[in-house]
Amino acid sequence: MTLRQQLLLVSLLALMLPWAGCQFIRETESALRASQQQMLAGTARATADSMSQYAEEFPLTASDDRLTGEQLYGHRLDTAPLIDGYNDEWGLPPDALQSVRGPDGPVRFALGLNGSYAYLYVDVSDRHVVYADRNTLLPVSRTRYADRVRLVSANPPYLEEALWFTAEAPGPVVTYLQNANGYSPEPTIRAYWQDVPGGYRLEARIPLNRLGTHLGVVVDNTDDAGTPGTRSASFASRLPGAFVTTSLELARIAESLVQPGMRLIVTDAAGWRIATAGGLDPDPDRVSRNPSNWLRFAYDAMLEAGTPATFAEPDPLGRERQAYVLSALQGRQSAAWFRGTDSGRAVVAVAEPVSSGGEPIGAVVLQQTTDAIQSLRNRGLARLMNVTLIAMLLVAATLLGYASWLSRRVRRLSIAAEAALENDSLRASLPSSDARDEIGDLSRGFSNVLRQLGDYNEYLRTLASKLSHELRTPLAIVTSSLENLEHETQNEAAAEYTARAKTGAERLRRILAAMSEAGRVEELIKNAEPEIFDLGNVVSSTVTAYADAFPARRFTFDSAAADPTVAGSPELIIQMLDKLVDNAVSFSAEGDEIVITLRPDAGGLRLDVSNPGPPLPERMQSQLFDSMISMRPPKDDRHLGLGLYVAKLIVDGHDGRIEAANVEGGVRFSVWLPRSE
Repeated sequence: MTLRQQLLLVSLLALMLPWAGCQFIRETESALRASQQQMLAGTARATADSMSQYAEEFPLTASDDRLTGEQLYGHRLDTAPLIDGYNDEWGLPPDALQSVRGPDGPVRFALGLNGSYAYLYVDVSDRHVVYADRNTLLPVSRTRYADRVRLVSANPPYLEEALWFTAEAPGPVVTYLQNANGYSPEPTIRAYWQDVPGGYRLEARIPLNRLGTHLGVVVDNTDDAGTPGTRSASFASRLPGAFVTTSLELARIAESLVQPGMRLIVTDAAGWRIATAGGLDPDPDRVSRNPSNWLRFAYDAMLEAGTPATFAEPDPLGRERQAYVLSALQGRQSAAWFRGTDSGRAVVAVAEPVSSGGEPIGAVVLQQTTDAIQSLRNRGLARLMNVTLIAMLLVAATLLGYASWLSRRVRRLSIAAEAALENDSLRASLPSSDARDEIGDLSRGFSNVLRQLGDYNEYLRTLASKLSHELRTPLAIVTSSLENLEHETQNEAAAEYTARAKTGAERLRRILAAMSEAGRVEELIKNAEPEIFDLGNVVSSTVTAYADAFPARRFTFDSAAADPTVAGSPELIIQMLDKLVDNAVSFSAEGDEIVITLRPDAGGLRLDVSNPGPPLPERMQSQLFDSMISMRPPKDDRHLGLGLYVAKLIVDGHDGRIEAANVEGGVRFSVWLPRSE
């Protein structure tokens, strides 16, 4: 990981600031919401006390046996629907329809109230609709049957009666009333039968004075009109359930008690909604101060979890079954809060039992949005986010800029150190050496190391010439003394020792000559007059001579250069090539092929000398052309490691470069020389 990335990660610690701020705002919001909840609880308690004075408007008590049955709820409709077999004009959500399982699928139905009429809607799943005929139109038929819908009405403990809806075909339906006196048409009821794929629908308008306190829906289904049998799906198992409707009186009282921005719901002992007033319409001014979506998303990620706000809405079926409402129906005050998702709003709700004679007869549910709290929270959140965001960006930008500056200094120091190693003098000045920090100390340390390394390298470079100069005179004395000693009378042993000493002196002379060769080459390079010559011809003639000089090796020359002219000294180029070929011969075996190629490359000429043999050690490749560096075996005392050094001096003197690399099965030396201009 780079220094810049490390400091960038450190800058991310600044995110702790908005996190801590959000935690503080969260605690503050929770405290404000608890305060709002207490206020609502007091209001709900006072409202419940007022509602308890109208106990006659609550149809059931908590101990009523009728609570065990299935009640039918009458929804208040804003407008009178058109009787056409569709419920589009009812204005009810799809979930408002109650459902029971029928023989061929679900049977869904609903009751609506508007004015002095009740409206019935039934949606029946039926794979095979069987219509009535003249013989089966009346329910008194005992031999043939038809599909029909019955609305059972009762006023316990009196006998029940039923309204029969049987159709001969889609369209208006004649309704029959069944009671103790038999069956008779009921002209005050309008009904319409509508066929739909997979079943049929029935819509009817019924005067409220024709209905009792208990209602039930029964659907008779038959697959074959000629089969004496009927399969039925009924809403009530034996007796109809209590018919629950909203109380206009309680609704009027609720409207007078509810405060703006609150919603008041009154339920009976079974949780059926019998009055509603007010609403949770948001304050436009407060909503306009809501933070942006990304701020709300950042806060919601740290907000405590809550029930989605959609669950605070009145139940579409008309029966409130929330846990806090059920607790109030059991006589205990309860509260809940609902967290907004899309809008970001939240709702606080409390439920207070309504009692009469010490027994719960219903509940008062009071709900209010937290818009006021949210307005304060949003302003604080926006201010917190803006300030911390600016602070975090400043910290990140500062650290990133500092990291960039620091990494640039380190990179410049690294590049300068690498460049200094490529310089023969090793005395390059490193950047940041005047700085008074750790990087300055590092730069000065590197400079000191490079200076000492340069001194040592210079000592090695001049060691050969110094040794050759210092040893030449003593060697001359030894050689002349040995020559004089040969003319003296000696026994056989002394003559042998003298011959050995003379041979050793000759070997020392050759070594000194090799050591002084590098110095002579440097002088030749300085004093040589450059000339334009054909490098291809020079190399070709030299390779021919190598074939005669080293008959145990095979030499191959391949030239692909169209214009192989260069500027320089042909003699020095031949001397450089001698060193490379001598090295190739030394590391190859008898019968091996040494390949020499010449081809254009990067605006100049490239000369390659390749030979089979052992590869170059990786650690030696960077030192191969230094003075007195040799890879030959120790027993080969004729070489001091100056050949490749001399070759590099010649190449550098011609403004070229030389490299060595391992290839498959051997080693290749490559020399790049610029073309003549």
